[in-house]
Amino acid sequence: MTTWMTILGIVVFVVGLLFSIAWHELGHLSTAKMFGIRVPQYMVGFGPTIFSRKKGDTEYGIKAVPLGGYIRMIGMFPPGDDGKLQARSTSPFRGMIEDARSAAFEELQPGDEKRLFYTRKPWKRIIVMFAGPFMNLILAVVIFMSVLMGFGINTQTTQVGSVSDCVISASAKTDKCPKAAKDSPAKAAGLKAGDKIVSFNGQAVPDWDALQGQIRDTTGPATIVVERHGARTTLHADLIENKVAKTDGHGGYVPGEFVTAGFLGFTPASGVVQQSFGQSVDRMGNMVEQGVASLVHLPAKIPDLWDAAFNGGERKQDSPMGVVGAARVGGEVFSLDIPPEQRVATMLFLVAGFNLSLFLFNMLPLLPLDGGHIAGAAWEAVRRAFAKVFKRPDPGPFDVAKLMPVAYVVAGIFICFTLLVLVADVVNPVKLT
Repeated sequence: MTTWMTILGIVVFVVGLLFSIAWHELGHLSTAKMFGIRVPQYMVGFGPTIFSRKKGDTEYGIKAVPLGGYIRMIGMFPPGDDGKLQARSTSPFRGMIEDARSAAFEELQPGDEKRLFYTRKPWKRIIVMFAGPFMNLILAVVIFMSVLMGFGINTQTTQVGSVSDCVISASAKTDKCPKAAKDSPAKAAGLKAGDKIVSFNGQAVPDWDALQGQIRDTTGPATIVVERHGARTTLHADLIENKVAKTDGHGGYVPGEFVTAGFLGFTPASGVVQQSFGQSVDRMGNMVEQGVASLVHLPAKIPDLWDAAFNGGERKQDSPMGVVGAARVGGEVFSLDIPPEQRVATMLFLVAGFNLSLFLFNMLPLLPLDGGHIAGAAWEAVRRAFAKVFKRPDPGPFDVAKLMPVAYVVAGIFICFTLLVLVADVVNPVKLT
């Protein structure tokens, strides 16, 4: 049964992946057509075509390898010295192939002179290239908000999970009480597992983050009201200073770092809690912030990734993960011994995270990514505005094709990184904890 659920999880993730890719390319397609640009192809996947159908002047189809997608737009680049125009793909890697093989371009058809991508105003080109990643962002926000507010997420609560027997520093390498150790303030006050803390020093505690902050800011006497067996009980504790784990500001802890703060001495219970709109927005903001930070620190993670792939090193939970690794995690999600609705919620979170990553990655101002084309159009707008202000001749379209040597280098680095992640995902995958 577990094997079948794992396979089902992988299939569901792949379907979510294909939908995300199709949704991304739909953003490019719809805006390109809106601005009158001819789009000969809209494809999901790479490799041999499995199915296609032509409607109007666009061929819609599905290809064999579900690792990307693309649309082809006429006149993506201005003409060269010979006046020839090529149809170029919005997909980075397919774009490389088209540049490498001289036969892979589509000649102009009668009437296409007014339907060329490069002849559109810079702001229109920016919209066309931004529309793809923006569709991924919309999908990520909708899924995240739906899951957070509808299903809820597993989070620490104000209910007591367990009470510490004694006072031990968080930096200690053992959780066993040494001889002559003092009882923890929580144990001395009579706090018990299952108690739900409703107020601390007269202030209501809506969630664990608020309660944790109040505890850490307090030393000395404190009044705690708990709900126990349906009745409220008032407890009196004497909090002390102790070395505790440093928080990261997002509900987690910084590994190996500690701070001195107020200490009560209990572990909160975890449970699935629906989030309010405000809480969901805050969590979304944290996810975007963490995603940007992960992208910035991506190069620094390559040595650990290499070690995990080829030297049997530890594969960290925040290690970069590719499509294969994400699909494996999707399989693990469906095989977990948790309620079905939580499996669905976790899978949706995984797909939403993939879409958020697609948005952030594609917005990098590097060719052959969408962000590189956006940067080229923005630079053209600046040049033309500068020329207009200073009454200079119009410099004309910025020829992004001149940056293709740089694009090849960037794409080469991406391919090498993708292969490294693929090897790590196969031999030493990230596993759910």
